[in-house]
Amino acid sequence: MRHHTLIIAEAGVNHNGSLDKAKALIDAAAEAGVDYVKFQTFKADKIVSKSATKADYQKANEPGSDESQYDMLKKLELSDSNHIALIEYAEEKGVRFFSTAFDTEGLDYLNSLGFDRFKIPSGEITNYPYLVKIASFGKPVILSTGMATMSEIGEAIEILERGISKDDITVLHCNTEYPTPMDDVNLMAMLSIARTYEVQVGYSDHTLGIEVPIAAVALGATVIEKHFTLDRNMPGPDHKASLEPSELIEMVASIRNIEKAISGNGEKVPSASEKRNMAIARKSLHLNQAIEKGQVFTESHLIPLRPGDGISPMRWNEVIGKTASKNLAVGHQLKESDFS
Repeated sequence: MRHHTLIIAEAGVNHNGSLDKAKALIDAAAEAGVDYVKFQTFKADKIVSKSATKADYQKANEPGSDESQYDMLKKLELSDSNHIALIEYAEEKGVRFFSTAFDTEGLDYLNSLGFDRFKIPSGEITNYPYLVKIASFGKPVILSTGMATMSEIGEAIEILERGISKDDITVLHCNTEYPTPMDDVNLMAMLSIARTYEVQVGYSDHTLGIEVPIAAVALGATVIEKHFTLDRNMPGPDHKASLEPSELIEMVASIRNIEKAISGNGEKVPSASEKRNMAIARKSLHLNQAIEKGQVFTESHLIPLRPGDGISPMRWNEVIGKTASKNLAVGHQLKESDFS
């Protein structure tokens, strides 16, 4: 059966505080054919102290800026009216609006908007009240696991199961470095999570390019999350590690192709498309030299040649020792009627 991978295009804060840019991101996500376009719901006062510094990758993306993490995030907040406008716009464009909250108040707000599922960012996997709040909603949840150990993942799942069936929990392998070095991806950890906790798994990608999420789908990821931007050269914390619209289109198309490629039943048989090539590519027994009626076939008489719509060369030993029923010329394709 063909599996449909849930693809989340992570706009995050790449709108740079502009509603017009946020709508343009929705346009790009819709054109790419993703399932969800995801933003971030937060109030800077609720998630970070005013003295907190920015991450190294955030500093690198905005060299020369001495603003705090608080000041950076304050500029990137989406208001309630922004949320409503973006939800309506996404619906018009045929893509589902999604967002991640970073505190319990934000979770209540998203729940009030009628969200059908929730996404837990990596930084909240050890936030006990946050996990308890999400469990209380009883809705499907996607859990990112950047920076986490296996035991921390297990503890988070245990809390979520207080209100959510394990069948409704999807755990995303993730590395929280922007961009993630290929040597640190450790994609096989996704399979370890699946085996250990018997949950659906996926992958949240922060590498440059599209190869790793495609590989994750081939390995069994049911959800893929990937940051995207309108332009990697824009100022802001996440643009440099994000896909541009054309790359997002390519990633989605590639994932959909991989879904088709792994959708077979696993039985090795000729496919419908290749059956017509069997006679062309395979060989059948032909005469390497002429033979007269009544003469016995020997190895020297036989040669496997294309096309393969005659007697299979696998019957080589069966044909040797038979008697010719008529005179046959060099190059003749043998038939059952050629034997007496």
